[in-house]
This record gives sequence, structure tokens and C-alpha cells, in this order.
Amino acid sequence: MTRPRLTPERRRALKLLARSRHGVNEELLVHSHGFRRPTIVGLVSAGLAAAEREVMKAGGETIEVVRVRITEAGRRAIDGN
Repeated sequence: MTRPRLTPERRRALKLLARSRHGVNEELLVHSHGFRRPTIVGLVSAGLAAAEREVMKAGGETIEVVRVRITEAGRRAIDGN
């Protein structure tokens, strides 16, 4: 199987996700960490990360967020295995 190419941005995103046990809110990845949405979509499409929608309460309102987590394939990609 061919390994997905890891650009420096993809590698940085995967390393950040690897440090987060419960994943990272997609909006934080974009606005706080400066990742481009196509990078996140590419990681999910390549199977290196998974995105899951969650419904949360914030300030008395219900909001929907997307949490992004690293997959085992993503961990192998940054480990070089």
C-alpha cells in the first residue's frame, strides 16, 4: 500500500492531533492553529484522521461542532511505520 504524502502542514496537524486524547474542535484547528480546511479534509479522506459531529450546549444554546481525531494510520504515518 502506498503511504499518503505528509507535507509539513499535514505532519504538524497529525502531531497536534496525536497529543490530544479526545481530538480537537475543527474550528480551533483552523482559527487558533492556522490549518487550512483542505488540509483537514485531506487527512480525513486519506484515513489519517477521523471527523465526528457532536452536539453540545454552550451558553444555553445547542451547537454542533466537528471534532477531529488522529487514526491509527495517522499515528503510523508520523512514526514512519
